Amino acid sequence: MTDVSVTLSDAAAKRIAAIVGTEPGRNALRVSVEGGGCSGFSYKFDLADGMQDDDIIVEKNDAKVLIDSLSLVYMAGSEIDFVDNLLGQSFQIRNPNAVASCGCGTSFSI
Repeated sequence: MTDVSVTLSDAAAKRIAAIVGTEPGRNALRVSVEGGGCSGFSYKFDLADGMQDDDIIVEKNDAKVLIDSLSLVYMAGSEIDFVDNLLGQSFQIRNPNAVASCGCGTSFSI
């Protein structure tokens, strides 16, 4: 099942494919939303070896991202990007639902 409400940038797809390709037994990046963080919610990134029953799949090129249905509620309309700049390398989620976020880029509030 593919859900188009969350998208991947070209840079994120390329980086995810590169990371997953070096990890035996892993086939996707799992992105989830958890309570906590400096702004109320935070994103969690893990390598996954398979799907859960409530996962949706976001695919682009050779990259696959799994998002559980509860996290998808908070991430609808978001773009997952990979940024490489003077501050370092990181995945960033551009979430139109977030009304505030913190400097680390992984915490937000709705």
